[in-house]
Amino acid sequence: MKKTTVLMFAGGAAAALVLVAWAFAPRPVDVEVATVTQGRFEATVEEDGRTRLRDRYVVSAPLAGLLDRIVLREGDAVAANAVVATLTPVLSPMLDERTLREQQVRIEIAQANVARVAARVEGAQVALLQARNETARSEQLARQGFVSETKLDTDRLALQAAQKDLDAAVQERHVAGHEVEQARAALLAVQRRPGAGRGFELRAPVAGRVLRVLQGSEAAVALGTPVIELGDTTRLEIVAELLTTDALQARPGSAVLIDRWGGEGTLQGRVRLVEPGAFTKVSALGVEEQRVRVLIDITSPVEQWRALGDAYRVGVRIVTQAADGVLKLPVGALFPQRDGGMAVFVVDGSRARMQPVEVQARNGSEAWLRGGVPAGAAVVVYPPPQVSDGQRIRVRKV
Repeated sequence: MKKTTVLMFAGGAAAALVLVAWAFAPRPVDVEVATVTQGRFEATVEEDGRTRLRDRYVVSAPLAGLLDRIVLREGDAVAANAVVATLTPVLSPMLDERTLREQQVRIEIAQANVARVAARVEGAQVALLQARNETARSEQLARQGFVSETKLDTDRLALQAAQKDLDAAVQERHVAGHEVEQARAALLAVQRRPGAGRGFELRAPVAGRVLRVLQGSEAAVALGTPVIELGDTTRLEIVAELLTTDALQARPGSAVLIDRWGGEGTLQGRVRLVEPGAFTKVSALGVEEQRVRVLIDITSPVEQWRALGDAYRVGVRIVTQAADGVLKLPVGALFPQRDGGMAVFVVDGSRARMQPVEVQARNGSEAWLRGGVPAGAAVVVYPPPQVSDGQRIRVRKV
């Protein structure tokens, strides 16, 4: 055989071997990558909530009589002490000892309520002073580096909550005083002779808006009949029903992000109270769940959410853990190891290198890392099953 023929057969065989090796060689796996960043991390509990007025005031008839037609309608603004209805006694009850005694008892009850609210105001003042002192101590220790920023923020939120409680107590004291005046005026009305003077005027205890007109037409009403319901729509709170396991993380003072409320942007809020008693609720899937109500104050300016009303649906995200300047990456980059730890695939040129990482916390989209990979490193997101340590990869262009 000629030498050239041998060389040709040898070359063909070598080319065939190269083609076979290329055909069976592992192909690069197409993957998506993300970058490890450094910034703020927040772990939240998400749930639907609804708005409600913090205080409702039902103006009722303090005596039996003929109620004039009410011209106010739902949504109308009323000033404090404004006349909302007029009531004319049908008959003079001067000789009715029972009616007279009822009015006297109403005055005694109203006066006892004033004393109760006055004690609440004093307690709120003491709580405010305590919160103010605690905040001042925390600020001083924070400047010396002995207190964390989280503790300082919690004390400042507690100070704001104490101030809100005091404002609410002062408002209750005003309403209680108004009830005493109404009861005394009703007693004078029942003692007045027939035809003497004008009808008895029902006045608004606070400034606000009309929520419901319970008795709009002219009618004879009995003592205690609800007539009109008032409320201040600028004093809204949000009620969210959380699972008891989630409610343990939603401590009073926790920051809250309010979205899906129908307006632009995200509103800010804070947890005011986690009710101590839970209740059973059946989910849409028919599963019994133990839930607890969490009350949230809206801290954003009123002008931003003025369009919100009573019983509106919103979405809340209660911040249970927050930190600044930490390493974080998408949750989809993590996968479990056999030893129970977590790891990621780091992009090393054209290959994937498995790297164990220590996870501090995670939320629905990000994970907070204690270490394992540096900031700026590229990691594989949602790694396919074909990816292993040292596997050739090719970044998929989105």
